Amino acid sequence: MRSVRQRRLQARTDYKARFNFLKSGKPRLVIRKTNKFLIAQLVTSVNAQDTVVASVISKDLLAKGWPQDKAGSLKSLPAGYLTGFMLAKRVASTHADVIVDFGMQRNIHKSRLYAVVLGAVEGGLKIAHSPDVLPTEEVKTHPLAATLKLKEKL
Repeated sequence: MRSVRQRRLQARTDYKARFNFLKSGKPRLVIRKTNKFLIAQLVTSVNAQDTVVASVISKDLLAKGWPQDKAGSLKSLPAGYLTGFMLAKRVASTHADVIVDFGMQRNIHKSRLYAVVLGAVEGGLKIAHSPDVLPTEEVKTHPLAATLKLKEKL
């Protein structure tokens, strides 16, 4: 009988998906959710050794003008959109074609995770996606997202 790998039992790694990511040879946009923040990273792999090229945490929005009284909403759709946008602006000139890695998180359409993807796409990264899984245009017109984006602080 074959035993299950430890990281699979801990619900940390989907080895089948990871193998497919490694075979593609493209950089990955890794998106993770914590209890308070959203984390977006651009990761490259060489010989199955991952290297983080750039990383943005939604907590970084506080330094860019996100209101302190709204610090509890750093996991919202607008915060996700701006986190993806900020990451894309940092790496758009060096990496163009990227694939998305949600890890073991649930793949729910129009969710916070897809708000990060929408921000990354509009920031300049080329990501293969279906337009109907992305959040609505209200994410970009939300008062917080519109104010920060118009100020070009990102």
